[in-house]
Amino acid sequence: MKKFIGTMLLCFVVFINYAQEKQFYFSGKIVDKESKEAIVFATIIYSKQSVISNELGEFKFLNPIAQVNNILKVKMVGYIDYEENISLKNNNNNVLIQLIKTASKLKDLEITSIRATDNAPFTKTNLNKSEINKLNIGQDLPFLLNQTPSVVVNSDAGNGVGYTGISIRGTDASRINVTLNGIPFNDAESQGVFFVDLPDFSSSLNSIQIQRGVGTSSNGTGAFGATINLSTNELNEKPSTEINNSFGSFNTIKNTVKVSTGLINNCFTIDARLSKIKSNGYIDRAKSNLQSFALSGAYLNKNSSLKFNIFSGVEKTYQAWNGVDATNLINNPTFNISGTEKIGEPYNNETDNYNQTHYQLFFNKTITKNWSYSIAAYFTKGMGYYENYKAAQKYTKYGLTNPTFTNTDLIRQQWLDNDFYGQIFSVQHKKNKSVLTIGGNWSDYKGKHFGEIIWAANGGIPLGYKYYNLNAIKIERSFYIKLQQNIAKNIELFLDGQYRFVNHTMNGFKENPNLIVDRKFNFINPKFGLTYSKNNCQTYFSYALANKEPNRNDFQSSLITQPKAETLHDFELGFETKKSNFTFGATAYYMLYKNQLVLTGKINDVGAYTRSNVDKSYRLGLELQGSYTITKWLNLNANATFSKNKIKEFSEFVDNYDAGGQLEIKHSNSTITLSPSVISNLQFNFILSKKINFSLISKYVSKQYLDNTKNEQRILNSFYTQDARAIINISNKFFKETVLMISANNIFNKMYQPNGYTFSYIYNGDLTTENFYFPMSGTNFMLSLNIKL
Repeated sequence: MKKFIGTMLLCFVVFINYAQEKQFYFSGKIVDKESKEAIVFATIIYSKQSVISNELGEFKFLNPIAQVNNILKVKMVGYIDYEENISLKNNNNNVLIQLIKTASKLKDLEITSIRATDNAPFTKTNLNKSEINKLNIGQDLPFLLNQTPSVVVNSDAGNGVGYTGISIRGTDASRINVTLNGIPFNDAESQGVFFVDLPDFSSSLNSIQIQRGVGTSSNGTGAFGATINLSTNELNEKPSTEINNSFGSFNTIKNTVKVSTGLINNCFTIDARLSKIKSNGYIDRAKSNLQSFALSGAYLNKNSSLKFNIFSGVEKTYQAWNGVDATNLINNPTFNISGTEKIGEPYNNETDNYNQTHYQLFFNKTITKNWSYSIAAYFTKGMGYYENYKAAQKYTKYGLTNPTFTNTDLIRQQWLDNDFYGQIFSVQHKKNKSVLTIGGNWSDYKGKHFGEIIWAANGGIPLGYKYYNLNAIKIERSFYIKLQQNIAKNIELFLDGQYRFVNHTMNGFKENPNLIVDRKFNFINPKFGLTYSKNNCQTYFSYALANKEPNRNDFQSSLITQPKAETLHDFELGFETKKSNFTFGATAYYMLYKNQLVLTGKINDVGAYTRSNVDKSYRLGLELQGSYTITKWLNLNANATFSKNKIKEFSEFVDNYDAGGQLEIKHSNSTITLSPSVISNLQFNFILSKKINFSLISKYVSKQYLDNTKNEQRILNSFYTQDARAIINISNKFFKETVLMISANNIFNKMYQPNGYTFSYIYNGDLTTENFYFPMSGTNFMLSLNIKL
């Protein structure tokens, strides 16, 4: 631990010292060839280094590596890629580069309207297509984000395939706003994010933006720790075929085929993907059988574009969501209790089964030089169930009677059949140094919850019998206005205001079918910030207010003890600097919660554990990140988060089996569940040749508490993992590109658990605590071969 943190701090000291050195430089400007206007946020690559053009279209390379002829490359969405051989001679080579628009010049406004631009005063990380492809070897999307700041990931099956989870700054996925091309992805009721429903979606992505904190106004559920924007709406101008195959530990296999027609007659394009992933998992019986497809078609002309997407996934995973108890963690860490209620061999179909299909239709139009708009309609259909073998069940529990037997073994299925549909829109006006965006979203959700018994050992089950059948409806309406305005030399003002209305109606719950809940919420979420930019340095400050409705399960108490909405005040102060071969950033954040919902152990009116509001809690942290090109064959990336995550006061409730009822225990200044105080990543990249790259990838996460009591008997131990990855470009005359990737994970065979849960009770005068863990696998590998025809 001390050695690792020492190494991290040394890296950041090197970054800072380097920033103070006097640098040789090479500069230029990027403009639109037709209008001669400056192009902002273009990517310029020169001598294996890259920078981004500023608000004036200008760029500068400090201390570029001197070679006789270097190729200068410029990439910008909506423009043809630019290449030119340039010899480095003197300082101040003010090169003027004029980019030519392509037929796809219309940027996806549904994306840009909710994403933070480079100058926006929000903390963010961007991943482009090449970075995503390097990480995409078969694991679920959260594992592709594992090296980004403040992220901790976990996996029920222990190897990143199947059900996976992610937290950012200690905030779980139900508080992270996720959008697919600007369209809400979070489940409307639980507000969770189930990436397993769209297997291998990463193979369709062209970019990802993570905004940490509240971020800018988005569509869908409230962002209480982060926002993840996923984009697939990239135009592939040239025809291509790709075949990606991966194989690795636990019989993990991924097969992906991607086809693109390229631009036909300069106006049509069709893209398709077909994927299949199978894995046995690290945990016993934690098998995954996943299939998905994606199909996109687009029509483009000079001033408008029309695009239609279909994403569909089918997943069947053996349940491993109960975790491993403390005893088995030591003696049998792959133990899976699921299915063991059946006598003899565990039940072989204790599975989760779900099919989800997304339909998205977009229309973008440029009205004038300054005005453009985008509208989109969407429909998501989801249907599936999880199946369980239950032993010695009372007939009365299921509303049944049997003249001969009171109990029976049975197999039940709990179903969810839902429809989610709506529209988003955004209008944007750009003039001089001002960008005004107006947008919004409406959505309706209709969910059917029902349970069926498909087999009973002692019979007595009517054909088609449903032991519960409950409906839920949720509607949402939101509207936002954003203004990004240059108010003085080098200073930009960002204003953002959102109104959001939510109405959630639940016609009973499985454990409380007579409880009818109809709750309405009206939220106003203002945000503002300032950014100061000069000489490739940027300083920003922002304040954002967010409000969030409770999840479905939070309402399962009584009409008298209904939960309150949560409120978050987020303050961000950041600094960034970008040089030709050096970047550094630091962000201080303070996230102050009011009425945050947390588990306290309190039982509701029907004996279920639900979350309760706590008055005040906060997260206070410092995020550091940077990169440094040491030589032409070695560079490194690093980030680290140091934080305090506290609940000022709350009451823990412990079941008292001796006296009945619950014992209340008061706590103050306790640490929030699953919120590590240190998260850090370090990656060394060795460019062994033009065709071989090798990386050493490290991660450290400090200890985490399993509940909010700061009890040292209820913790996840800190862990450090070391991965290695090699990327080899294989030249041959048969294919355009052949890339072999070899990934060795957890090479020191560290036994660790990034996630878990706990509960306690009093029995025979003793306080007993039972901890459950989700262990990750030891050393494992993946081998991937990607071929582009």
